[in-house]
Amino acid sequence: MKADPEAQRRLLDLQAIDIALTQLAHKRKSLPEHAELDRLARELSTMEDERVRAQVAVDDLDRDISRLERDAEQVRARKDKDQARLDAGTGPARELEALQHEIATLKRRQGELEDAELELMEQRETAQAALDEVAGRLTETRSVRAAAEQRRDEALAGIAKDEEFRRSGRKPLAADLPADLITLYDKIRESSGGIGAAMLRHGRCEGCRLELAGGDKARVKAAAADEVVRCEECRRILVRTAESGL
Repeated sequence: MKADPEAQRRLLDLQAIDIALTQLAHKRKSLPEHAELDRLARELSTMEDERVRAQVAVDDLDRDISRLERDAEQVRARKDKDQARLDAGTGPARELEALQHEIATLKRRQGELEDAELELMEQRETAQAALDEVAGRLTETRSVRAAAEQRRDEALAGIAKDEEFRRSGRKPLAADLPADLITLYDKIRESSGGIGAAMLRHGRCEGCRLELAGGDKARVKAAAADEVVRCEECRRILVRTAESGL
């Protein structure tokens, strides 16, 4: 293949843009915020599970406290009713004596229920404190996540802006080069880790970093200026300049 020497040299400008675009793509994937957000997502999931368990504990205690309150209220109402009948003093003595025994039993039962309720209320206070603590950690971690998301979005926006600038410079440059040269360059670049053209500097290919052997160097030196030559080692296009050392 033949191409104007200047067109070949401009391949290096195109290659520089493509390298920059590759670096930007890598930068996008490897932003530290990605790893941080993954870690925060795991932490938030764990904390959310902890919050659910803490909320269930509070809800269970609330339900038990409500049940004890209803039982205590029923006992209290029955005791008050019996006390009213006893205070009225009507009925046989045996019945009044039975009322006294029942009232005493109801008082003990009421005391037991109130003591149990008080114990549950103390447990609920502890459970609520645990729920508040994990809720506070959730709020704090969500704020950290929001800040990380903002940093990530700002970084991605900056990368996108840089990519747009690079692509806007690449398009006219590629369009101005011979189509067959661009086709060859792109084909090599796709199969060679993103590098399709490399400068020959002081007898060394900057694509594979290997120095040309005597025969290869003589071959490249003998090639016409408009001949597109390639490195025998890495098969990339070798771009000759005043620094080639031929």
